[in-house]
Order: sequence, then C-alpha cells, then structure tokens
Amino acid sequence: MRLEGKVALITGGTSGIGRATAVLFAREGAKVALTGRDEVRGRVVLHEVKNAGGEGVFIRSDVRLASDCRHAVDETIKMFKKIDLLFNNAGVFFPRTVPDCPEEEWDQTLDVNLKGTFLMSKYALPHMIERRAGVIVNNSSGWGLVGGDAAAAYCASKGGVVLLTKAMAIDHGRHGIRVNCICPGDVETPMLPEDARQRGQTWEQYLQGAANRPLGRIGKPEEIARAVLFLATDDSSFMTGSALVVDGGGSAD
Repeated sequence: MRLEGKVALITGGTSGIGRATAVLFAREGAKVALTGRDEVRGRVVLHEVKNAGGEGVFIRSDVRLASDCRHAVDETIKMFKKIDLLFNNAGVFFPRTVPDCPEEEWDQTLDVNLKGTFLMSKYALPHMIERRAGVIVNNSSGWGLVGGDAAAAYCASKGGVVLLTKAMAIDHGRHGIRVNCICPGDVETPMLPEDARQRGQTWEQYLQGAANRPLGRIGKPEEIARAVLFLATDDSSFMTGSALVVDGGGSAD
C-alpha cells in the first residue's frame, strides 16, 4: 500500500500503460482519476480499478484541449480534494518520415504527446505548488532519447517531453514537486499492432525485430506500470529531472 491516501490523475487511462498503471495504483491504495476520449473503455477500466480495491472516477477528456485539461484537474480535486500524482500518459503514434507525414498527423502527434503534457501540467501544478507537494511522471519513449525509423513526429514530440520534464523539474523542485519521465521501448499495447499494419508487416514479423534485443522480447504494460510506481513513490525521493529507460535493453545496442 505504497500509495495509501494518495490521489492520482492518469491521462490516456483507458488502455495499455495507462490502464495497467491505474490498476496497479489502485492496488497500492491510491484513489484514481482516469481520463480518455472513449467513455466505454473508461468505464471498463474504472470497474477494474474498483475490483483492485481502489476508488476511482472516469473523466472524459481530450488532452489537446485546454478546457478539457482544466476540467479534468478541477473534477479530480472536486471528487478527491487534492492531486498528489499526475501521470501524463496519453499518446499517439504514426509511422512516417518527414516527407511522408501529413501536416495533420504532425499536429495531432505534437498536440497529444507534447502539448497535452504541457496543458495537464499547467493546470495541475498550481494546486501542487499551493500544497508544496506533488509528483509528475511523463510518458516519453526510448525514441525520445535516440532516433527511430519512420517516426519523425513521434521522436520530435517525445524528445520534447524529455526536455519539458527537465525544465519543470528545475522550476518546481523548490516547491516540493518532483518531475520525472519514463522512456519505454516497444510495449504490448494496442498501438503496436496498428504500427505493424501501417508498416505492412504481420504481427509475427514485427515481433522478430524484438528478438534481437538484449532481453529478446517486447515489454508488458504491467512492467512499465511498475516503473511509474517507482517514480511516483518515495522510493525515488531523490530523483527529479530524470528520464528512466525501460526498454529491455533496446537502446543499449
């Protein structure tokens, strides 16, 4: 029960890493506010949170919209009186080079992955500053630290998340707020099969690429969730401004 008495706000909480983190946080004693655009999936995850022994709420929200981000923060505080933890997890990916990337996809990628992180932090931080306490974990990527093929907008957005994390850590350490990010490698979420499809690969062909990495496989959402939990608790009390790589050794090659 490492999060007993804590309140966590998780964006992109309806699937993948967000879903796994919400359930794990609930098991660890946190009250969880989930955001996402799919209300049906949100209700399913909320049911899983409650089955894990937690208390939760789903707030329909699009992180690209300032009004939705402000609403998500306000509703969380209205429901649970505070926000201790913010996990900026919402993200999208399109496999494109610069010449191949439509402007609309570039804008969507930057708006969800980077601007969404900015907006949610913008509205959560004043509450944390007032309380002089809080933890923010941003979801970047291994490709936010090194380049990736056919992922120009994604790499740009996730690289921005890494440096935004460091900037917020510098600005708000004096307020008692820690800000770190995780940098996952390939993780078994709904995003990967879609990436394989757009690249013209079968799922089996896609997985063969992971076999050459040090651990020889892709990751599981629950493995990333445990890294988020580490950054969210006092186990990482002397860490801020860090980019924690959780990629099965992929970036070590």
